Amino acid sequence: MRAAVVTAFGGPDVIETREVPDPVPGAGQVLVEVDTADVIFVETAIRRGGYGKFFDVEPPYVPGNNLGGRVRAVGPDVPADWIGKTVVGRSEGFGAHAELAVITPEVELPPGLDLQTAVAVYGDGLTALMLEELAPSMKGQDVLITASAGGMGLLLIQLAHAAGARVIAAARGERKLELSRAQGADVLIDYSKPGWDKLVLEATNNRGAGIVFEGAGGELGTTAYRVTRDGGWISAHGAPSGGFATIDPADAERRGITVKGIMDLRADSTTTAVTGADVIARAAAGDLRPVIDQTYDLDHVAQAHQALESRTLHGKALIRIA
Repeated sequence: MRAAVVTAFGGPDVIETREVPDPVPGAGQVLVEVDTADVIFVETAIRRGGYGKFFDVEPPYVPGNNLGGRVRAVGPDVPADWIGKTVVGRSEGFGAHAELAVITPEVELPPGLDLQTAVAVYGDGLTALMLEELAPSMKGQDVLITASAGGMGLLLIQLAHAAGARVIAAARGERKLELSRAQGADVLIDYSKPGWDKLVLEATNNRGAGIVFEGAGGELGTTAYRVTRDGGWISAHGAPSGGFATIDPADAERRGITVKGIMDLRADSTTTAVTGADVIARAAAGDLRPVIDQTYDLDHVAQAHQALESRTLHGKALIRIA
């Protein structure tokens, strides 16, 4: 089969399209003919060699996790009636950016939901619903969302708006802010300009935001923490600015701020009860509406990584395999 392969840790140019052996489904698994796969920012950091303590992977490897397609074959202990069904799921240990991938079957595509939409919402939607479950009630709260025009940021805006929050969206540039407004943001702040933290305080009558979904990382994330209200709640889960926000645990304890991080949102370590089936059900109900900006083919996965790293995307990027 053809697959995108990360041949070494490094820049996007280390990704090559190669012929690799077909994967074989094991017990409880199915083999999927991949139609569409997701691509998210954390994959670019893994490709560069970062996040080694979070993800156990060494080159060469096939990147990508979330995918959708048709079941070709089943492994031991899997009913044969899965064959031919269109499913959405997470590949086993990466491997989604390929013509074939192995997953544990969980979610069949429901009638009325487009497959590309389902794939676009599956990964970011799982994290967004985990955050919705972990966070305090958003009704009546000032909720700050950084990296608000990314795939997950836009979903968080939708969830916070529907919950009755006053949503403060922070992103880079007018186009991303207008996209955030279209999803339900009430206050728009361009954090590429100096003094954006003062604008957050002004928008909250100098109290700070009661809930912060921090997806930018770096100094932007640290600034977002500083404008979190005393006694508030923050999830510092993003790192596209070069690393996670620096938060002093002693300072957070002194201010009574609850801090969550990336380990609270990993599917294999989270204490939340959210499943992929929940995500697809919420998408089918219209609660989660992904914004798809660009779609790349299998020979241009490197360009998708470049777009993510240069922050030129306005919403999601997908990899179309079929």
